[in-house]
Amino acid sequence: MRVSKRASGAIAAGAAFALIASGCSSSSDEGGDATKTTDGSIIVDGHEPENPLVPANTTETGGGKVIDWIFTGLVEYPNNGGAPQNALAESIETTDSKVYKIKIKQNTKFHDGTVVKAKNFVDAWNWGAYSPNGAQNASFFADIAGFADVNTSDPDGDGPKKAPEPTAKEMSGLKVVDDWTFEVTLAAPTAVFPTKLGYSTFMPLPDAFFAGKAEDFGKNPIGNGPVKFVSWEPNVAIKLTRFDDYSLRDKMKIKDVTVKMYQDDTAAYSDLVSGNLDFMQQVPVSSLAGDNWKNDLGDRAIPSTTPVTGIIAFPIYDARFKNADLRKAISLSINRQEISDKIFFGNRKPADSWANPLTPGAKPGNCTSCKYDPEQAKALYAKSGGFKGQLKLYYNADASHKEWMEAVAQQIKTTLGIDAVATGVPTFAVFRQNINAHKMDGMYRAGWQQDYPDVENWVNPLYVTGGSSNDGLYSNPEVDALAKQAGAAPSLEASHDLFAQAVAKIDNDVPSIPVYFGGQQSGHSEKIKKMELSNVGELDITSVEL
Repeated sequence: MRVSKRASGAIAAGAAFALIASGCSSSSDEGGDATKTTDGSIIVDGHEPENPLVPANTTETGGGKVIDWIFTGLVEYPNNGGAPQNALAESIETTDSKVYKIKIKQNTKFHDGTVVKAKNFVDAWNWGAYSPNGAQNASFFADIAGFADVNTSDPDGDGPKKAPEPTAKEMSGLKVVDDWTFEVTLAAPTAVFPTKLGYSTFMPLPDAFFAGKAEDFGKNPIGNGPVKFVSWEPNVAIKLTRFDDYSLRDKMKIKDVTVKMYQDDTAAYSDLVSGNLDFMQQVPVSSLAGDNWKNDLGDRAIPSTTPVTGIIAFPIYDARFKNADLRKAISLSINRQEISDKIFFGNRKPADSWANPLTPGAKPGNCTSCKYDPEQAKALYAKSGGFKGQLKLYYNADASHKEWMEAVAQQIKTTLGIDAVATGVPTFAVFRQNINAHKMDGMYRAGWQQDYPDVENWVNPLYVTGGSSNDGLYSNPEVDALAKQAGAAPSLEASHDLFAQAVAKIDNDVPSIPVYFGGQQSGHSEKIKKMELSNVGELDITSVEL
C-alpha cells in the first residue's frame, strides 16, 4: 500500500536505503515563503474505501491514501525515496534491536483537541493486534512480544473450527513509561522494526476511538495529521480540511481537499483535461497511446517510477488452483513484454522478480516463471492434469485494467487452450470485499504498493501464513520459518539473505503472478502551481501550492 510525506530531521535507528526515482517539482518558490497558507481548495481523484477509515483495518489504497493524509505516525518516508526519518517520534533508541525506547514530540494534538500521548500508540497497537477485533493489519504487530497471547487464528483456515479466545488483551511487549515515552520489546531482535513505523497501521488513536465502536469511528475518523475529516458521502466524495493546530513539519498551504470517487477513470481524465479535477494519480491506459496524455497536459504531465508491481493472484483456497504446476504453466504462458509494448506503450516494465527492484533487499530476476515459455507452459499444463471449465480473471472496472487483463486472458487461452475470460467488477470497494471474504472463483488482479522500504514488506504480508494481504490463503511452512528467521536476523544484510531463501521457495510454488513493474503517469490542473509526489506516487497534499 502506501505511507509517505516530505521529511527532514532525525533518522530512525538502523535505517539507510536507496533512492527511488520520483517525478516531482520543488516545494517552494526561490526566495518565497513555502509555509504560507491560503484558503484555496483542490479536488483529487479517488476510489471508495473498502472499510471505514481505521488505520489497522485498512489494507487498500482507496482508504489508505486518506488515512495517510489525516494521520501522522512516528516515522515518515521522504518523497525522494531516501532513508526513513522521524515525524512524531522525538527519538527511537535501541542497543540490541529488541528493546526500543520511543519518545514522542510533546503536546501535538488530535483533531478533537486532545493531546497525543504515548498511551495513544500503545492502546492503538493493542487494539489492532487483538484478534477478536478483526483488524486486517493485525499481523504487522507480530514482531512484538506477547502478540501470540492476544492474536489467535482459526486452526483449519475457513472453519468449521473457530479461533480460541486469546489469553490476554494487551501485548506484554508494550509499556507506557510516561506521557511522552513508551517501550517496545520484540519477541526477537528485528533490525527493520523502526522502518515499519511509518506504515499507517502503527498510527496513534485518540481516546474517543475506544469509547465507541470502531466502525462508527471510521465513518467519522479523528486523526492527528495536517488535514482533518469533514464528511464522507459514499461513492461520491470524502471532504477534508486543514487542521490549523497541526504543529509538525509539513503544514498545509491550502485549506480544503475533496477526494472525488470515480466509477470510470476516463471520466476522471476528462475532468482533469477540462480543469474540473486538480490531480489524477494514474491517467487511463487509453491516453498513453502516442503520448496523448503528454499532449493533453503539457508540463502538467508527471511521469514517475514507483515501487509498485502489477500482479494476478490465485485463490488457492479453491481446489482447482492447488496444483503448483498449473499455476506455473499459466504464468509461463503470459508474454509480459508484449503486454508492456502493446497495452502500456512501454510505460510499464515486464516483471521478472517477486519484490519490486526499487525496494531495499530485493533481488532482480528471481521469478523463474515470469519468463514467456509456451513450450514449458504446455508441458507443465499437461503434467498438472489441466483445468476444467471457464477460467475467470477478475479486475475492478473503475480503473484501466480491462485492456491488460483481457490480453492476459487471451494469451492463456492461445497457449494453453483454457477458456480464459477477463471479468470486470464495477467498483474497487466491492472487488476488495469479495477478495477479503475469500469468495473469488477465479484468478484476480492484485498488485502491491510498498508500505515501507524493505523486502520484508514483499514477503510477510503477501506470502507468510496469516499475512495481512495473503488473500489467496497460500501457506508454506518453510517460507514461514525462513521469514521468521529473517525478521530476527542481527543485521539487514543477514535478513535480506534469508528473505532471498524464502523467495526461492515462493518462486517454486508460484502463489501469484507478477506481471509488470509500475511506471506512473499523473497529471494536475493549471490551478496547481507546485506539488510533489510521495515515494509511492501519491499526491503529497502538504506540498501543494496554487
